[in-house]
Amino acid sequence: MLSHLIFIYLTWRVVQAINFDPLIRKGRAGEARVLLLLITIVVGSGVSRFFLEILQWSRDLMFLF
Repeated sequence: MLSHLIFIYLTWRVVQAINFDPLIRKGRAGEARVLLLLITIVVGSGVSRFFLEILQWSRDLMFLF
């Protein structure tokens, strides 16, 4: 769970550095923020899951030999 939270935080920091203002319609800033939050959660947890699986696979390598 800690890994997921760390990667979600890192993804949020990266998303904040990207300028999405030209893509957002006027009066839709709140909805855009919610969308960016949901995208951040999905991407952050996906990246976290990837790294956790890589760690598990590296531990399982010793069972191959």
